Amino acid sequence: MDSQTSQASQPSHSPQSPHTFQVDLRGLVDLLSQHLYSSPKVYLRELLQNAVDAITARRAAEPDAPARVRLSAEGGALRVEDTGVGLTEADVHDLLATIGRSSKRAEGLQEARSDFLGQFGIGLLACFVVAERIRVVSRSARTPGAPPVEWTASDDGSYTVRTLPDAERPEPGTTVHLVARAGAAQWLTPERVGALARDFGSLLPYDVRVGDEPVTDLPAPWDRSYPSPAGRRVALARHCHELFGFTPLDTIDLAVPLAGIRGVAYVLPSAVSPAQRAGHRVHLKGMLLTERAEQLLPDWAFFVRCVLDTDSLRPTASREALYEDETLTAVREALGERIRAWLTGLAAGDPERLAAFLSVHHLGVKSLARHDREMLRTMLPWLPFETTDGRLSLEEFAQRHPVVHFTRTVEEYRQVAPIASAQGIGVINGGYTYDSELVEALPSVRPGTVVAELDAETVTAHLDAVDPAEELALSGFLAAARARLDPLGCDVVLRVFHPLSLPALHLDDRDARHEQARADAEAQADDLWAGILGSLRGSAPRARLVLNHLNPLVRRISSLHDPELIGTATESLYGQALLMAQRPLRPADSALLNRAFIGLLEWATHSEDGQA
Repeated sequence: MDSQTSQASQPSHSPQSPHTFQVDLRGLVDLLSQHLYSSPKVYLRELLQNAVDAITARRAAEPDAPARVRLSAEGGALRVEDTGVGLTEADVHDLLATIGRSSKRAEGLQEARSDFLGQFGIGLLACFVVAERIRVVSRSARTPGAPPVEWTASDDGSYTVRTLPDAERPEPGTTVHLVARAGAAQWLTPERVGALARDFGSLLPYDVRVGDEPVTDLPAPWDRSYPSPAGRRVALARHCHELFGFTPLDTIDLAVPLAGIRGVAYVLPSAVSPAQRAGHRVHLKGMLLTERAEQLLPDWAFFVRCVLDTDSLRPTASREALYEDETLTAVREALGERIRAWLTGLAAGDPERLAAFLSVHHLGVKSLARHDREMLRTMLPWLPFETTDGRLSLEEFAQRHPVVHFTRTVEEYRQVAPIASAQGIGVINGGYTYDSELVEALPSVRPGTVVAELDAETVTAHLDAVDPAEELALSGFLAAARARLDPLGCDVVLRVFHPLSLPALHLDDRDARHEQARADAEAQADDLWAGILGSLRGSAPRARLVLNHLNPLVRRISSLHDPELIGTATESLYGQALLMAQRPLRPADSALLNRAFIGLLEWATHSEDGQA
């Protein structure tokens, strides 16, 4: 049956009148306080925002109109008065009594929308988070003959509207009166209102006061004139300490005129984790939007905290975060360029300050240099790396060694560093965050540089072999030593290398470690998982204990004939090699060390006739 036949077969219905949604105001207030806003304190920001927007609207038509906001708190009540555009009785019914309707949609103001702070039309409703009753008295500046009007609303969803005599409000503007709800009086105390007003409104463009105390403090600290650059640094350092609680290593100006952004970035005086999300203070047209903007800067710039004012970024519905869009992406890139330019300037003109910065935040610069070849080229003489020659920059290390060897893990570096250093081979520890990536990128910014990975297998292959006749003579010793370490997944080989003082090396590569981890898991698994893990068994080379045939201790041990004593001595060398490489000990390794120690004590204290 087609749709036309189906519709024709249905009985006709008389048209029904539309219904209006019923709103549970108390439930909506609970939703706002628990899910949209992070704290009840935002009520004051919404009041300031409405007042500032009202003044902006009036000044669009009357450029010389007064621009004042006055706040007064006493006895669990708050009064906020502005000299803004005001409302008529029709405006009150249309705007205040309709949840979600914004005064910024009023006729004639839509084209000036970008000049307003509020964009979502729920600001006054947020006052119910702390107030049980809201009273608004307003007089319109756009309709001079209109009388003052009063709108009174309760948190049960009821409201009343009435006109007032002219004497109640002789001048245009709006006054909002709040009466605290039970348990929320602390949000309307004079001290709390003053602190919140200063926090939210210190950069607002109009005259805002709490009682007789001014709230605004303009121009912003980064826009003020100072007698000298040193004086400016001191003043901004004081500003940073007041906002963030630390004295910065340095200050970076963040001016992006095309995006309407002015502010500063403060460099942290101590290292932080790259995974730690930085919280930045963002003002929108002078009003504090958030103290916890996390997406404002590139991820690599985790070593700074920012405070800035913008007129181009979009807030989210709660006006406590930034909306992720193309504008924010462009601003993030532009601010990243400012920080990058600061680093380049330090490298070119202030090496002492750069060295002080890198001693704390080299990880952040390394993160940037991974993706920015120009930054890597600039930072080559400065970024520190752990090497067999000590802590050096890549530039200095590359000048010393024709081939730049590196390891990918800290474990591999600790294994090969002693023997490589003794043979004059320079090695960089690439096991730390970003280091191996930067070493591999070295030829792209330093043409002609040869970079080669150095692993345990390569080191073993370059060690000198023992004379075949001597190794054959020691076959019994090697067989006993291998038998003792075989359960640990480790082979024993005999080589000749320097330094002579090093009796043994424990060498393995990543494949061997993976195989050992799989074997350990298989040994501890039930039958099902043991079968699965067994099927994954690989043919990777095993770890090796490389004994140094030039070492006097190894020579004495290799001359022993007692298999048990050879095994105990081999276990001792194995444990000592693990400790030298700073490898984490498995339970089996710890048991071996304990057993070898006890065995050596028993052997050392045992008399020739077998009596203790």
